[in-house]
Amino acid sequence: MAWTSILAVYALFWVMSAFILLPFGVKTADEAGVEKIPGQADSAPVNFRPGRIAARATGLSIVLTTLWVLNWEYQWVTVDMIDIFQRPDDLVR
Repeated sequence: MAWTSILAVYALFWVMSAFILLPFGVKTADEAGVEKIPGQADSAPVNFRPGRIAARATGLSIVLTTLWVLNWEYQWVTVDMIDIFQRPDDLVR
């Protein structure tokens, strides 16, 4: 696999990981016991830390990309193994 392909897979995993990790560890003003600012949405986070989310997304995407590349090299799971539309052998001509 080319290094540019690995970089593209890493970028996709990073964005997916960042969006998945966004709601974890975030508290609203009601949950934190902090007074709301006038006009603040009820669901607005009090302790939003984008650096922490980016660090966690980086770690998770490194693990996922490593697993993806290893699967590419060693063929642990292939398309033939997960083909749910495969016809039974007696129906194949």
